[in-house]
Amino acid sequence: MNLILFEENEAALPLKKHDVRTVHLVKTLHKKVGDEFDAGILWGKRGKGRVEAFTGGGDLVFSLNLTEFPPPRLYVTVAVGFPRPIQTRRLLRDLSNIGVEAVHLVGCELGDKNYLKTTLLSDGGARAALLEGAVQARDTILPGLDVFSSLGDWLEKSPPHAAEGGGISLIACDNVNPDGAFGGEPVAAGPVTLAIGPERGWSDRERRQLAGAGFKRLSLGCRALRTETACIAAVAALETARRFPPAL
Repeated sequence: MNLILFEENEAALPLKKHDVRTVHLVKTLHKKVGDEFDAGILWGKRGKGRVEAFTGGGDLVFSLNLTEFPPPRLYVTVAVGFPRPIQTRRLLRDLSNIGVEAVHLVGCELGDKNYLKTTLLSDGGARAALLEGAVQARDTILPGLDVFSSLGDWLEKSPPHAAEGGGISLIACDNVNPDGAFGGEPVAAGPVTLAIGPERGWSDRERRQLAGAGFKRLSLGCRALRTETACIAAVAALETARRFPPAL
């Protein structure tokens, strides 16, 4: 844990002896009374915590001095074809770690419909993955998370809008039938929506739906990538294109 993260209602209460954060502070970091540690409040500021005491039962009493804002977020929403559950957990962790605004999990025609039935979304596993990524990044903010049964459902219920000003802002990754490649033209400085299909790619009907919604299909290269690899590669390519726009 790079950051010990607390819910707002936990800030005035001792941490229980067997809480994973207490175990990490005492067993891994070897913190003693008077020692400081990196801390933050979920959805709030970050800074330093201090071990004040241990109760007779072994609970950890702490204080907080939080004066810093969390790191800036990327202006990116990632909509991704629903991957298999074990990939979904890694994907949520890594996208939270990299700092995207929101993650939309979308059922796709060439994806496995059984993946949408995963208990990860109902048993707290998805939130735990988002928390893990935030803690690693020393962040206190979690990406938004929504689930849609199909691409059409997503486009209807959460329609992405092209950003005003120059540069493309609606991008669908497509290595099979692209309109161009990342880095070929300027990307919007404001919010961008990235749509990434399942490992089998987009269907022809989904390509038409994306085109009708204003998306430009861009290639990440000639390889078929794992879903979580494609997502991180796409965000990295997007941010690189923002920082180093092509000469026109």
